[in-house]
Amino acid sequence: MDPPRVMSTQHPDNATVPFFVDGEVVEGEDEIQEAYYVYSHLGCDEQMWDFEGKEGDEYAVQKLLSRQSGFFEENVLGEDIRLTVRGPNPDVEPTEAKVLLEILESIPRSYDAAATFAEECGVDEFAPIHEVIVPMATSAEQLLLVRRYYEEFVVGKGDRRVVGDRTVSDWVGGFRPDTVGVIPLLEDREHMLDIDGVVGEYVRETGVNEQRVFLARSDPALNYGSLSADLLNLVALSRLGSVEERESIDVHPMLGAGSAPFRGGLSPDDAGNVAEAYPSVETFTAQSAFKYDHTVDEVRDGVEALKDADRSTARPIDEERALETVDRVAERYSKQVGVVAPTVNRISDLVPDRRARRLHVGLFGYSREVGENALPRAIGYTAALYSIGLPPTLLGIAGMTGDDADFVEDNFPRFYDNLGEAVRYYNPRAPEFVGLDAEEVEEGLEYVDRETNTTHREATDAAIDGLKTGDSDTVRNAVREAAKERGFLG
Repeated sequence: MDPPRVMSTQHPDNATVPFFVDGEVVEGEDEIQEAYYVYSHLGCDEQMWDFEGKEGDEYAVQKLLSRQSGFFEENVLGEDIRLTVRGPNPDVEPTEAKVLLEILESIPRSYDAAATFAEECGVDEFAPIHEVIVPMATSAEQLLLVRRYYEEFVVGKGDRRVVGDRTVSDWVGGFRPDTVGVIPLLEDREHMLDIDGVVGEYVRETGVNEQRVFLARSDPALNYGSLSADLLNLVALSRLGSVEERESIDVHPMLGAGSAPFRGGLSPDDAGNVAEAYPSVETFTAQSAFKYDHTVDEVRDGVEALKDADRSTARPIDEERALETVDRVAERYSKQVGVVAPTVNRISDLVPDRRARRLHVGLFGYSREVGENALPRAIGYTAALYSIGLPPTLLGIAGMTGDDADFVEDNFPRFYDNLGEAVRYYNPRAPEFVGLDAEEVEEGLEYVDRETNTTHREATDAAIDGLKTGDSDTVRNAVREAAKERGFLG
């Protein structure tokens, strides 16, 4: 079974509300419809089913199979296409910890529903859910806890006697699948670089012969700057290649990039270029802006571009040199974030919600120079800065040396493509408004040909004026107008 190439996700970065939603927020039954839509109409071969930071429907499999039986007779859920759950990490989100156990308990129930469907329709039986994503992973132990709990306390209880010789399985039926794959989602610098300590240790302990590994793109950008996130991912992918060779297993890297240049620049019209920039990545994310802020034909073409892209080994990179650049960019970026944080938080309250979510418990710690900054999620942060004409891709660039710029050109020229796209939405009024040195911000403009989207400029002018006068309605309207013009919310 080949790993998926395109995973549809539930990230709320879309400016346009999808056609199947009443109101502005995707929630509940909308997500069932969304999963079917991305499989059947857009060509995605995987849907992330997210319980981390939001409510998730534990009966998704039953609803999909019963409502779209004809489609799933031809496309086996769990084999031809996948539904992969992401739950909370108990070590990071203790108040949501037991949600993870509920998710694991629901997997055999979904299997039973799929088995009944397969028998009635005369199709192959297959586990509809057989992998779990663990966010903010920091150790192999966190992954082992998920796998072992499932094997010993979900499946294992089937052999426990209840009354006399009658076991739990005798009573309610067996528990399948026998095990689950566990996918670490690595989101911070320390653990993205500690591939052997997280992934290597896990595969050695479990003896698996293949392993999917999910690398974040948004949270590293939020914490260290967009260029730093690119370089950290390149180093992590290189190290994953070493783990694959040393452990003699197949590693399947996944990259969680969004449409905004700051969050990876993965939009339908640039999908092939992103795949070329990360040749070892097997699965790319189609987030909500990718799916809903473009025509259906454009989205399908983008999905096909990802599927058709050649996959090879990770790009070789001088890791020590790359991390020196990361250090310089991240240091300057953190200082600038300390300046913009109050404005970001003020605007983020006026950014429209696109999906029902709870507060994210993320990695928002910055250097001692600025202390701890409480910021919104990466999407809200990105949307806030774009709404006043300050693309966050520009932040941190002033920390680069000339040699750093040359190193990036040689090793990841894709960054300058993202930068060129971002500066189209730059408003020269923004630095002064947030309290940044304009000359420092505009150092980033020197690396690309500068073009300006005048419609977006007018919207960001309106947002700045509205913030100055306290006119929240004007700001809300400007945020929406600017987002639709650039083709993503944040």
